[in-house]
Amino acid sequence: MCIIFGTKLKELRNEKKVSQLKLAKIIGTNQTSIWKWEQGKTEPDITTIRKIAIYFNETTDYILGMEEIKLNVIKADLFL
Repeated sequence: MCIIFGTKLKELRNEKKVSQLKLAKIIGTNQTSIWKWEQGKTEPDITTIRKIAIYFNETTDYILGMEEIKLNVIKADLFL
């Protein structure tokens, strides 16, 4: 899961033009964690994966590589 998740995370982050530091602040972690996830060195916990999915308006299945089609989901008010 690490490599697929990291690739998806980096892809989504670049599409939205958000830096690792900014994303880290938004989801309540640090830039080093974002870097490690994108490199496939570590994985976030499920709560953090949910925060990432909500922020990028995607399903957790897409971010984890369990579905191939990118689906935008209804955006929650968590980050508004």
